[in-house]
Amino acid sequence: MPVDFNGRWVMETNDNFEDFMKVLNIDLATRKIAIHLSQTKVIIQDGDKFVIKTLSIFRNYEMSFTIGEEIEEYTKGLDNRVVKTLITWEGDKLVCTQRGEKANRGWKHWIEGDKLHLELFCEGVVCNQVFKKQA
Repeated sequence: MPVDFNGRWVMETNDNFEDFMKVLNIDLATRKIAIHLSQTKVIIQDGDKFVIKTLSIFRNYEMSFTIGEEIEEYTKGLDNRVVKTLITWEGDKLVCTQRGEKANRGWKHWIEGDKLHLELFCEGVVCNQVFKKQA
C-alpha cells in the first residue's frame, strides 16, 4: 500500500532554493521574491492519482498526474518550460523525472512522521524543502 500524501503541508525550511532557481534561469527579481515566500502544498491522492497544488501569495502551481504515466507538463509560473514528466514510486518515495531543455531535472517527495520532504534537483544543484502537516 502506498504512503498517504493527502493533506495540507506548510513550509518550514527551504534550503538552496535560490541556486536551484538560478540553474533554471529564473530572473533575479522573481528569485528575490520567491526565496522570501512561505509555500503551502495541498496534496489530493486517490490511489496512484495525484493533484499537487503549490500555493503562495505570489504564484500558485497545480499539477495532476497518475503514477507511471508520462505527461507533458508546462511549468507555467515557474520556469515556463515544457517538459516530459514521469512520476513513479521508489519504495515510499514519489520520484519525478523531467525530460526537456535542462539535464537531470526532477524531484522526490517522501514523508517522515508529520513532515513532507521535497528534494528538487537540476543539473547537479539540489534544493531541500520540508513541510509540516497541518491538523
